[in-house]
Amino acid sequence: MRQPRILVVDSAGPSGFPYARLVARLQPMEVRVEPSLSKAADSASRDAWDIGIVTIRDGQSTAALHASLRQADPRLPLVVIDPHPSVEAASACLQAGASDYLEAARVEAELEDALVRILATSRRREAEEVLRRVVERPYSFEGFLGESPPMRQVYSVIDRVAASNVDVLVTGETGTGKELVARAIHRRSRRAQGPFVPVDCGAIPDALLESELFGHERGAFTGADARRMGLVEFADGGTLFLDEVGELPLVLQAKLLRVLQERRVRRVGARQENAVDVRIVAATSRAIDEMVERGSFRRDLYYRINVVRIDLPPLRTRGDDIGLLAEWFANRASQEMGRPVAGLTSDAYQVLKGYHWPGNVRELQNVVRRSIAMARGSMAGVEDLPDEVVAAAGRTAGAEAGAVGFFAQRAEQIARFERQYLTDLLSRHLGDVSAAARDARLPRGTLYRLMKGHSLDGATFRPKGDGRPDSPSADAPG
Repeated sequence: MRQPRILVVDSAGPSGFPYARLVARLQPMEVRVEPSLSKAADSASRDAWDIGIVTIRDGQSTAALHASLRQADPRLPLVVIDPHPSVEAASACLQAGASDYLEAARVEAELEDALVRILATSRRREAEEVLRRVVERPYSFEGFLGESPPMRQVYSVIDRVAASNVDVLVTGETGTGKELVARAIHRRSRRAQGPFVPVDCGAIPDALLESELFGHERGAFTGADARRMGLVEFADGGTLFLDEVGELPLVLQAKLLRVLQERRVRRVGARQENAVDVRIVAATSRAIDEMVERGSFRRDLYYRINVVRIDLPPLRTRGDDIGLLAEWFANRASQEMGRPVAGLTSDAYQVLKGYHWPGNVRELQNVVRRSIAMARGSMAGVEDLPDEVVAAAGRTAGAEAGAVGFFAQRAEQIARFERQYLTDLLSRHLGDVSAAARDARLPRGTLYRLMKGHSLDGATFRPKGDGRPDSPSADAPG
């Protein structure tokens, strides 16, 4: 848990504050002593503090000090220490909202209890606020949050198809929540008590993929020193989620088709087949229809897994869902990090809504978490968002105003470099994405996402009749 942050106002300054050691001794705390009311008020309005301590000096107005800090941060709990206490001063402070009014002579005995009590109350209120937001949050469904018409359509299809036993194909850009769909279907199906087995087909090397999926017998190949059950058999009685199914090599596509048709699986090196009762939910971020037309994905397998198709909308088409998701991620991040950041400013929300979100919900979550971690005050602002997000969101407005700023120009230069690099890389490897990924030292999935962002296709670079690869059109969007 994070250390509490204590803001102290004492005209004697840090060296003259008599209770600094006492405060620091209570528990690990960050303590800042400001010598003037103006500096303390500025700090209270700019940064997030858990407690304020006001020490009264001769000639100072207790009520004025208290009121100024409350105006800077109305939520800041205050402890007033008065060397010349009076009933009138105590009544005025407490009526104005002070948490405690202490006599200087009794600080040693009472300050610890006061601070502990205030911190416990503050944390309880934070937890209650998070719970309230969860209970009152807008329309949610099986881990999804959002109420836009495209998402309501997705919820409806999941609800209708889950009870059946048909195989499902989920399509959508990276980060739209394809695994959430698969898990929702599993939880709402009659297989909910069975296993849910996710497989990332793009993350397992081709040489190991067959053994991972279908298992192997002892001695089937070098290193197979024991019999091993494959993931298809692990999913018996449940749901097998094949993420990025378009990454499966053609030879394994044929074997998977047989499993779907016969509901039997043969391990590598085995003679007999084992019966399996498994439901397939497959997902891809690639244009699988085009892959079928090009012959890189089997047409018969496509028809077999595409009994019901769920197309997930990209985040940029979901309207106000962006704000709802950002608020939810901000609340959760502030709790997980133990940071007293109440959320994002309205200007920050506007930037998020103006961004195109190529990484969709996953990218939004990471951006919001980053903004909460970097927040300088009680709210995360535009200055706490990544430069590239601010630049891309403001590019249109900047162009309309006749000026393109530093961040926008930098983003354009990066995009131009990426496209040229990818074009040269794919040309060099004649469209072989696996070889290109090894050369670039990038995961294959990352390279595919970069290619998609620049509208590049490996097939464009493969040799044609003259033995030379075609170059992408100069007019293709970058």
